[in-house]
Amino acid sequence: MGSTWRRRALPLALVLLAAAGCDGAPDARPEPTASPATPVARVCAEPRTGPATAPAGAVTVDPAVTGDLAAKTRNSPPDTTFWLRPGRHTLAPDRYAQVVPKNGNSYLGAPGAVLDGRRTNQYAFGGTARDVTVRHLTVQGFVAPHDEGVVNHDSADGWVIEHSTIQNNSGAGLMAGARQQVRANCLRDNGQYGMNAYKAGGRISGLVVEGNEITGNNTGDWERRRPGCGCTGGVKFWAVDGADVRGNWVHDNRGTGLWADTNNNDFRIERNVIEANDGAALIYETSYNAVIRDNTIRRNNWVEGRKYADRGDTFPFATVYLSESGGEPRVRARTDRIEIHHNLLENNWSGITLWENADRFCNSPANTSSGDCTLLVEDTDRCVRPGIATAPLYADCRWRTQRVDIHDNRFVLDKSVVDCAVKCDRMAVLANYGTYPDWSPYQGERVAETITHGQHNRWHDNVYVGPWKFVAHDPSRVLDPGQWQAAPYRQDEGSTFRARDGG
Repeated sequence: MGSTWRRRALPLALVLLAAAGCDGAPDARPEPTASPATPVARVCAEPRTGPATAPAGAVTVDPAVTGDLAAKTRNSPPDTTFWLRPGRHTLAPDRYAQVVPKNGNSYLGAPGAVLDGRRTNQYAFGGTARDVTVRHLTVQGFVAPHDEGVVNHDSADGWVIEHSTIQNNSGAGLMAGARQQVRANCLRDNGQYGMNAYKAGGRISGLVVEGNEITGNNTGDWERRRPGCGCTGGVKFWAVDGADVRGNWVHDNRGTGLWADTNNNDFRIERNVIEANDGAALIYETSYNAVIRDNTIRRNNWVEGRKYADRGDTFPFATVYLSESGGEPRVRARTDRIEIHHNLLENNWSGITLWENADRFCNSPANTSSGDCTLLVEDTDRCVRPGIATAPLYADCRWRTQRVDIHDNRFVLDKSVVDCAVKCDRMAVLANYGTYPDWSPYQGERVAETITHGQHNRWHDNVYVGPWKFVAHDPSRVLDPGQWQAAPYRQDEGSTFRARDGG
């Protein structure tokens, strides 16, 4: 599994922006448009209730009978609809007494229907059945182990989870399979993840995560218990090919809000409100091709950003963090780049960082996605000398932060709101100095030079309000807006810089 936190090696100096009230743009072009007002998915406070009476043909499940749901599932054919009466439903007192659906089953909760694991059962719904539906049901009190999930434990395909509350469980509230639809749910206060989109031994395609409230997850504080594990988030995505993540309210999670880690591709992350998460709003790591647009991103990363700053860590700890991720035309997707546009980023701890670890590539000991290689190389064993030193393996054996287009965003920073003096005001594109292993062809400044000048990473037509600073190439390259816009960087053409709104 990948981890993001193993790449800080060099201190970053601070820089000064243009004088207060000065406009950094040389012309009078219209301001880029800000992100539109984004509706907030207040699902947890305003859940949609289920049917008060059993639908025609449904099997009624009685909360007074322990294990009634699992037993009736075993004794009914595929494509059966089950209606859970109001009340607290329980399973047999065995950790493996989960419900095992059959293909096409549907589980509908009446108003007040709760499936409670009583801190005894590990899983609520498991097995490999396809096209299962769970609606209007509260699922709570299950104790899934680390990295495992409560609903759709085995990452079966085609599940639909809607209008449900999945809360106060250990592990992940739910797992994900191919073509899964997760809509209008409250994923709240789960021990590790709200959802863990991971399928053992395979890729997940066609995932939809829409209109959910995802809040308070990682109650187990796993990054503290296992430092550098990269194993937390409101939602974590692994090897997902094609995901629409839209209209969600992702807030107040302990750690990262949304984290795509290791060979994800073709994401659309749009119209979300991502706020007040302890860590980054969004991490896109060792992954490909995404559109990130029309999101409202505010007050994220205050806890983790300040923690690392107080320790003297001067890495530009970003609210939107792209780590070894970029556009790749050879990996089929709806776009051939990572495009970040028409977002509002307001009073977060820093802005966007584009990073590429010079020492992280296939077969390198610095590759924290242990055993994984890029989507461009099928035979990982090829990524060694002498072949890796020449084309095409020189490029294909490493995840590259390339073809990133950042435009028409609004970046607002008021340090009195964020309550910081320094280190919360950064935008960056950089790499570390390559050092190991001794057979690496990426040593020295090669990667820093290419991520800055040779991989088509571009900021333009943005609005900056507040004392923003910029770091390019490596920590010794400290730039003010004029230097950032001038040769050799030529970034943020058409953008404006000012100290405050109305300044």
